[in-house]
Amino acid sequence: MGNKILTLFLTFLKIGAFTFGGGYAMIPLIQREIVESHGWVSDEDILEIIAIAESTPGPISVNTATFVGYRVAGVSGAFFATLGLVIPSFVVILIISSLLREFQEIKAVQYAFAGIRAGVVALVIKAWWTMYKKCDKTVSAYVIAALAFVAVAIFDLEVIYVLIACALAGLCVSLYAARKGEKSE
Repeated sequence: MGNKILTLFLTFLKIGAFTFGGGYAMIPLIQREIVESHGWVSDEDILEIIAIAESTPGPISVNTATFVGYRVAGVSGAFFATLGLVIPSFVVILIISSLLREFQEIKAVQYAFAGIRAGVVALVIKAWWTMYKKCDKTVSAYVIAALAFVAVAIFDLEVIYVLIACALAGLCVSLYAARKGEKSE
């Protein structure tokens, strides 16, 4: 059990240390580490884990680390996976906050942050593409996704309410399809 916890801690420490841009930017690395490198969850499970992590309060990456850690090694695994993920960010923020005021006017620092933001956009698009490939490609799925995007991006609705509405819409579509299938038999 101790070896699993150490592996969880070191894996999520690596994810936290080498990923910039928050939870969505971490998704490709999380997927590669927990599915491909360690086999802690299946490729099919990753989409559900991300959905659960997104729909619960807190950052998606922290929620994912906690969920995977718990699944692999119980409460201790959840604690150490989460700790491993947040330590690098905590240290970086501590250092940057103490130094940023002195260096924020330097053009090289401004350019570096602009480059980091551009890289984060690429990582978020990669995460979106990975999740898109695993989703159902039905008309109802596209309609639900488009409406959810409009609700969040244009009308600035709370994400949790949009996720609940999407879950209910998916449930209704599934129930309708099941009933329609029963009637045609």
